[in-house]
Amino acid sequence: MYLILLGPPGVGKGTQARFLVEELDAVQLSTGDVLRAAVREGSELGNTAKKYMDAGELVPDDVILGMIREKLEQLGDRSVIFDGFPRTTAQAEGLDGQLDELGRAVDTALELTVDDQVVIDRLSARRVHPGSGRVYNLIFNPPEREGVDDVTGEPLIHRDDDQPEVIRNRLAVYHKQTAPVADYYARRGKLVKVDGDGSVGQVRDRIFAAIGR
Repeated sequence: MYLILLGPPGVGKGTQARFLVEELDAVQLSTGDVLRAAVREGSELGNTAKKYMDAGELVPDDVILGMIREKLEQLGDRSVIFDGFPRTTAQAEGLDGQLDELGRAVDTALELTVDDQVVIDRLSARRVHPGSGRVYNLIFNPPEREGVDDVTGEPLIHRDDDQPEVIRNRLAVYHKQTAPVADYYARRGKLVKVDGDGSVGQVRDRIFAAIGR
């Protein structure tokens, strides 16, 4: 099974992908993970991507798609959850072409939908312990004592990219570049919209119902 997880930043794609990985015995693939692995392994495509990354430039679609193709060939018949990929219609078309060459196809594109204000509220409530990377949320998972890490007692930080204005800009980029991917899969009869507002368990159950699990 090949599933695409779509949705704005902060909607919970990564969390829900982990549930799907366990349920389907699948592999979770995100652009970031594939890029980092290719760079770490020093592959030809990884070295090419590193040059763009070191220069602060976006890695071209053909390089990203090449790395995805290599990964798919390595995985064989394993089910795959694409988390946050494809990000553009061009990437979606490229992925479809690659899967077609491998005799496979995307089964379903799941779009987690929430109002922009819900995303802003969720992400702006996030706090991080810089030493460990532990993440708290003042709404869903607050620290035991306000402003400090449960384990070390050290101060938590409010990251710059979790400020409301930055989040609004990220949402604007999402709506402009990535939301059309949902239309791409809708035209192919493969888009299923899932309400992403609610508890983690509620959203998980909606996703499982959408794919017949």
